[in-house]
Amino acid sequence: MTATIAETTDLTGQMLIAGALVSGTGDEIRGVDPAAGTPLEPAYRYGDDSHVDAACAAAAEAFGPYRATTSERRARFLEAIAANIEAISTPLIARAVAESGLPQARITGEVGRTTGQLRLFAAVLREGSWTGARIDPALPDRAPLPRPDIRQRSIPLGPVAVFGASNFPLAFSVAGGDTASALAAGCPVVVKAHDAHPGTSELVGRAIADAVAAEGMPAGTFSLLYGYGPALGTALVTDPRIKAVGFTGSRSGGMALVAAAAARPEPIPVYAEMSSINPVFLLDGALASRGSDLGRAFVGSLTMGSGQFCTNPGLVIAVDGPGLDAFVAAAREALEQSAATPMLTSDIAARYAAGVESLGAEAELVVRGAEGDGGGTCQAALFTTDAGRFSGSEVLQAEVFGSSSLIVRCADADEVKAVAENLEGQLTATVHADEADHEAAATLLPTLETKAGRILFNGWPTGVEVGYAQVHGGPFPATSDSRTTSVGARAIERFLRPVAYQDVPKGLLPSEIADGNPDALWRRVDGRLTKD
Repeated sequence: MTATIAETTDLTGQMLIAGALVSGTGDEIRGVDPAAGTPLEPAYRYGDDSHVDAACAAAAEAFGPYRATTSERRARFLEAIAANIEAISTPLIARAVAESGLPQARITGEVGRTTGQLRLFAAVLREGSWTGARIDPALPDRAPLPRPDIRQRSIPLGPVAVFGASNFPLAFSVAGGDTASALAAGCPVVVKAHDAHPGTSELVGRAIADAVAAEGMPAGTFSLLYGYGPALGTALVTDPRIKAVGFTGSRSGGMALVAAAAARPEPIPVYAEMSSINPVFLLDGALASRGSDLGRAFVGSLTMGSGQFCTNPGLVIAVDGPGLDAFVAAAREALEQSAATPMLTSDIAARYAAGVESLGAEAELVVRGAEGDGGGTCQAALFTTDAGRFSGSEVLQAEVFGSSSLIVRCADADEVKAVAENLEGQLTATVHADEADHEAAATLLPTLETKAGRILFNGWPTGVEVGYAQVHGGPFPATSDSRTTSVGARAIERFLRPVAYQDVPKGLLPSEIADGNPDALWRRVDGRLTKD
């Protein structure tokens, strides 16, 4: 059954395929209030391969006319999506709070981040450097051989599949950074909604679909599907019309998509953000001058949002001594007073409990937070171990998604550096250092550059600023492609590829690389950046 989109915030329990509401035919799911454990109305039914086919066919049909739109039109389209989301912010926030158990202030901030990302990419489109415009003018008199006229610009890859994340029902979901950057690049998007927040996903999906219609974009520019991950997700990634994938989630889920995409007759890139324990290095001077303050601030970062952040500080590394003892004492006291808080889903809560149990089997428990009333809450945990045991254990180096962290006590600075060198790839690496620590920090920094996508000093990794200089990525297994970022202006580059135009007649050249610079872009002409 299909229907047109109603101008209301009443939920329908349906998918969106190329501007039409479509009912699924598979298993039934509902959003669940994680604090109370109660199901929410309405019910949603999973889609199947026929729905994937319909969405991908519509995206493929839309690709040609959508990629031909001007940067200005796509910028206005992204701004229209942002305005539509803001227009429904009251019911949207209420539904997201109900489905996630996250506090209203957090969700309100996430609305702002989501709309801010959309407007950032509108600004990126208008600024124009994303086109990568380059011109090497012909040199007919060059010896021994003449040089042809060669020009380059970036073009969109094609339809993109995006997978909504569990822990950010807005900013990393239906209209999150993956969708915003793909739409900015000129790629239609097919989103697989996360089961944890189906109602939130529908509301945002309809805000996008309304903007598609109002701005005159092709109907297949956007579709929203619900479905069983291993089945519908694999069908989506392996559909030949999909040309790239954006994913935020577990390492197992991300690697399954990477494998499926690589096994296609035409392999495609999967930009998966997956697993990170985000080491925090406490250097001697900082510990000596403010160890207790650092311990309290660390717990604030660790317990924020029940620790359900990909940048949660899951590892602390420092030289053993009085400064570290003061840090641990302050952290213990703060963590003992931390209340148990709801986790996003019962499955995430169960996996958190299992991860904490595994850590407890190989490390010494420092403290647990307060116990919760139900089984779906996060009881924070802090453990400690020595460098030798840590480096020899896969369990101690594995991510535990939630408010859990491990302190590694090292004998000296050389052991700190050795631990850093043996870490897997990370999204972030944090260093707390006073001026007296700068020499030690300079020794550590080159190692951290090879291990993380974002290095920060005297702060905490939770919280990712969205801007032009941000990197939210890192070496495997933090992401499946360490050359990219899923947050910030450069995220658009994931969904573009360069094309060179050699001796193309001037009347056929795209405007970005045409003579006279009609788009007024900064372009690299004969190696020099210029607007001439």
